[in-house]
Amino acid sequence: MLDHLPPFLLHWGITAVSLWVASHIFQGIKFTSAPALIVSALLLGFANAIVKPLLIVLTLPLTLLTFGLFLLVINALMMLLVSSLVKGFRVSSFWTAFFASIFISVLSFLIGSFLLADSPPYTIEMPHRGIWL
Repeated sequence: MLDHLPPFLLHWGITAVSLWVASHIFQGIKFTSAPALIVSALLLGFANAIVKPLLIVLTLPLTLLTFGLFLLVINALMMLLVSSLVKGFRVSSFWTAFFASIFISVLSFLIGSFLLADSPPYTIEMPHRGIWL
């Protein structure tokens, strides 16, 4: 179980750095303290892991109708959800969240691709004798 802790901490740190950079680029994103930034990064990760897949399934017809562009709206909604839960994190409007979520996704991908380039890929191994359970 502890084998998964370093990648989790690395992704958490990448998300926190991306949020911090976005707060300096977008005027509508504000953090009152470093703990608010850290908690926001953690909650954003949890929201993207738990709430976002549920929203994607519930809005699948709309996502298909917009050729996947509605996923950008879901990303913005995740940022607005986190800003409503964390006291020291403020997002001024939907459009700020919309463009900031695109920026954060791209920046997190770029930082992650540099930091995780040397790590071995995650593989799923077949169970012994073909028995899954």
